[in-house]
Amino acid sequence: MALSSGTAPNGARGQTVAQRLQKELMDLMTKPTPGITAFPDDENMTIWTATIEGPPDTPYADLTFKLWMKFADTYPYTPPRVLFKTPIYHPNVDFSGRICLDILKDKWSAIYNITSVLLSLQSLLGEPNTSSPLNGQAAELWDKDQEEFKRHVLARHKQPEELDAC
Repeated sequence: MALSSGTAPNGARGQTVAQRLQKELMDLMTKPTPGITAFPDDENMTIWTATIEGPPDTPYADLTFKLWMKFADTYPYTPPRVLFKTPIYHPNVDFSGRICLDILKDKWSAIYNITSVLLSLQSLLGEPNTSSPLNGQAAELWDKDQEEFKRHVLARHKQPEELDAC
């Protein structure tokens, strides 16, 4: 596996991106968190594939979602770029898979890691921010008609294996 590296901004001493990601990979492997997985690409340590399971008692229960993560040379000082690869119907995710979540934007902190990002996304599935939606129809249905919302979720969802076959 080729390791891309980077250094902390402004010449600050610190771990390289590759070192930080290697540590996070080891943490994910030695202390797995139920309902989430994440692994780097075979050729590029800064591109990862992750999965999150939908939380119980939500319209996403028993569904698995595949995500793409890209880490800049300035990680962990800047957030990773994260996209849903699995089609998802959600108030805070657009139809291209882009996500509106504060910790992936202006509320990012270097103390966050891959696990905390994936747990936040898993939490977002059950607790969307309907006052700041990327998908207005989904936000409206979430607030007004959970049964219809779930029908949209199930109609849009594909299993990870179906995505790999495309």
